[in-house]
Amino acid sequence: MFRPLASPIATAMNATYTDIVFILDHLNIMTIMMRVCLILLWTMIVVQLHVPQGKAVQVFPPVNFTLTVSALARVLLRWKPNPNQEQKNYTIRYDVKILAPVSEEYDTKKTHSFQTAALHNGFSAHIRTLLFHNGLQMTSDWVAAELQPPPGAANTAVTNLSCATHFTIFSTVSLHCTWLPGKGAPEDTKYFLFYRYETCTEECQDYIKDKWNRNIECRFSVTHIIPDEIDKLIVIHINGSSKYAAIRPFQQLFNQNAIEKVNVPRNVTVFLEQNDLLATWEKPISPFSKECFEYEFYLINLKTGNEQIWNIYSNEFRLRIDVTCKYSVQIRANHHICCRRGFWSDWSEILYVGENKQENFIAWILAVLCVSMCATIVLVGIICKMKFVWRKLFPPIPTPSNKFRDPFPNEYERARTCTSETETELVSFDEDLSYSALDDFVF
Repeated sequence: MFRPLASPIATAMNATYTDIVFILDHLNIMTIMMRVCLILLWTMIVVQLHVPQGKAVQVFPPVNFTLTVSALARVLLRWKPNPNQEQKNYTIRYDVKILAPVSEEYDTKKTHSFQTAALHNGFSAHIRTLLFHNGLQMTSDWVAAELQPPPGAANTAVTNLSCATHFTIFSTVSLHCTWLPGKGAPEDTKYFLFYRYETCTEECQDYIKDKWNRNIECRFSVTHIIPDEIDKLIVIHINGSSKYAAIRPFQQLFNQNAIEKVNVPRNVTVFLEQNDLLATWEKPISPFSKECFEYEFYLINLKTGNEQIWNIYSNEFRLRIDVTCKYSVQIRANHHICCRRGFWSDWSEILYVGENKQENFIAWILAVLCVSMCATIVLVGIICKMKFVWRKLFPPIPTPSNKFRDPFPNEYERARTCTSETETELVSFDEDLSYSALDDFVF
């Protein structure tokens, strides 16, 4: 079949369209490449601006870094800026790293710092200069300082140190600490306890001793501890002396809230309301509000022996119980939200609620039997006493003797007379014996 030839104009138009599409694709590719090149160029410019400056600035470490014990378990870290360090347009801070006894790192712009730590095993720290400029941080080398442990023979320091505080009714805080002598401490060792709170340091004056006359316990009835402070530290320091060995000192830090022995809840009341047990109480004596306490509610079913403990966060508790059983209730308290949890208080006095029906019935029967027996014994005693008194008041009339005897009695009358007199004497003697025995029994 014959096909007509394409016109030259159509062919030219198709070729032109293809070229245009090709050119546009290349333009898009070139645009993307230009953007990438601009980004790379900007990055290179920024790096070139900062690298020469970073290389031009040298960071020097601090000088005259010293450690000084300023109080019990308190170290003063002090240093000076390096005199060769440039100051213009730079921000300078110092990076402090505590290595022992507890690892810690922080930065400061000051040239001194205080640290509270137990020092009986020594203390060590590092420090370096931090230089900030145009968003960049540069550091110097570390400088180190160290405190050696205090002298003393091994195993002579105290062990098992434990302390507790107590908020008193006079709004003061007492302190009580106990410890054990070191295994290597001689028998003549004398230990001495000091506590530090903030800037106040005090030595113990009231010790309790063991069988070798060594101090193993200390009591402060009044201290400088502020009761409503939160998370403040109490430093305990115990040193010693002996004729035979150098006694190593010992230090320990306590959070004042963590070692507080909480007081017992007050005004605890327990009663039945229909089939429910309802208990109410007041918060312990404390400077903290009632929202700062939690409680443990201890319930024992005295009939079944079942024991249960509930954690309560309010000042009342309601529970459905078996009213035919008798229960015992106790409550104790501890810190909850406001500060770190301390030692649980002692349990409150035992309160009872409910009654065991069967036990009450048996007790009632036993009581009735006891009363009946006592009444019977008393009644018998009264009757016996009255009979004795009656016989004393109205003794039996003796048989009158015959003053006019027959000078010639016959044999029957003589025998009768002898028999009657004999019976009268025997009866009279028997009555006297019975009266005497009854008198001894009653009285």
